[in-house]
Amino acid sequence: MRCFGIGRGLAAIAALAALAASAVLAQAPALTPTEALVSPTTPTASDPPLPPTPEQVDDAMMIHRRYQAAIEAYKKAPRRSAEVWNKMGIAYQMMYNLDEAARCYKASLKIDSRNPRALNNLGSVYDSLKDCRAAERLYRKALKADPRSALIQKNLGTNLMAQRKFERGWQVYQAALAIDPKIFESATALKVDNPAPVQERGAMNYYMARGCARAGMTDCAIQYLSAALDEGFTNPRKIGADSEFAALRGIPAFQRLLAEQRNP
Repeated sequence: MRCFGIGRGLAAIAALAALAASAVLAQAPALTPTEALVSPTTPTASDPPLPPTPEQVDDAMMIHRRYQAAIEAYKKAPRRSAEVWNKMGIAYQMMYNLDEAARCYKASLKIDSRNPRALNNLGSVYDSLKDCRAAERLYRKALKADPRSALIQKNLGTNLMAQRKFERGWQVYQAALAIDPKIFESATALKVDNPAPVQERGAMNYYMARGCARAGMTDCAIQYLSAALDEGFTNPRKIGADSEFAALRGIPAFQRLLAEQRNP
């Protein structure tokens, strides 16, 4: 089954904004991307300083977006562990080489079939290829291995939304927020852009604006409305007629936003 775009039926997700009040970005996001999951080794303060290992040097290349250099370095690893294959897959995925990314993730899973990172990442490749059913199966398998991963929960929720399983997707988003209230804000992993059309991103932003307005989050609602207007999903007349925005009508910033759109 191919993924549908996240379209106009997204009223169920609007309440997400209310639950994530402390996690609103300064700029309203577009559709939630699926994410490739990286687990770098982080030394503790009590650890003595040690020279970086070759793999840590390669990881630093990834952080600085030197993906091709990182791939060449990973290829020279004396032993390609499940995690090395997984990191190679991430580098390929960041360069939108999905075939090679999938090959690397599958090689990782041949070594460790329950590796939640490789399962999640392969799922995000299938999402990019709009094979939602295959992606959903992989996310669910990843969650069996790591049920406390807010990121995998979020990816599954986005996947279900793309299949128009709105209530189920919303429930999974709630589970993600219960684990990490900032999961929709924090840069917890390398993100893979969602290829949804601009009109669908506009729909997401519009419904998020309604959720913010319902929760009394004025600034948040205006930011999301601005994004939805820029993406051509809505217009000042539709916004003015939407009862969800009644409480915003006397706010100068809201009035300016609509006036700017009427008189560009």
